[in-house]
Amino acid sequence: MSSIPLLKLENVFKIYKIDDLPVKALDGVDLVIKKGDFLSVMGPSGSGKSTLMHIAGCLDIPTSGKVILEGENVSSLGEKELAKIRSTKIGFVFQSFNLVPRMEAIDNVQLPLIYAGIKTAERERRATETLIALGLKERLHHFPNQLSGGEQQRVALARALVNRPAIILADEPTGNVDSHTAKEIMEILTKLNKEGNTLIIVTHDPEVAKWTKRIVKIKDGKIEN
Repeated sequence: MSSIPLLKLENVFKIYKIDDLPVKALDGVDLVIKKGDFLSVMGPSGSGKSTLMHIAGCLDIPTSGKVILEGENVSSLGEKELAKIRSTKIGFVFQSFNLVPRMEAIDNVQLPLIYAGIKTAERERRATETLIALGLKERLHHFPNQLSGGEQQRVALARALVNRPAIILADEPTGNVDSHTAKEIMEILTKLNKEGNTLIIVTHDPEVAKWTKRIVKIKDGKIEN
């Protein structure tokens, strides 16, 4: 295994202006993610955990500091380069699933592959394989409104996985499901980690955090531990 961290944040600040007043969303954050890590980021509302996820996922860039992904400083890249990184190296799972209502499960899962320029036959093959691996063989051609909350979240997981990303970022992945389904989702995420996937989960739920190997707590934009 390479000694180079998969993802490294060095003295990262993110400052927004609200009514012309500077507000520090992140205040000198240092964080190292190694390949195969499974960690949760916890903190109260307004603590900076969502900002941290956006910067780790190349959805945003820091005001200052460095974000190094697989040895490359991505902190000051333009939107075109960041979009390419997001489409090839990072898989996103959101609390609200973010599935396209008018598209079947298999087509939702293919979306990242379209953006990555993968040809149709390969897209269909990879999307089908990923959905089957997540127990959705009988749901390939169902629309989101024909799926349970747990099934929708598994489709969202399949979409995050299909591009074989370096990192999977999950923002409150159990937030819109019941406790039984939440357990199923965390079992799937744990299995994915055991298969070698690197996962970062943003959560406010201590029960979810217990599933992960490492808990990072953030408050007022600073890492506490």
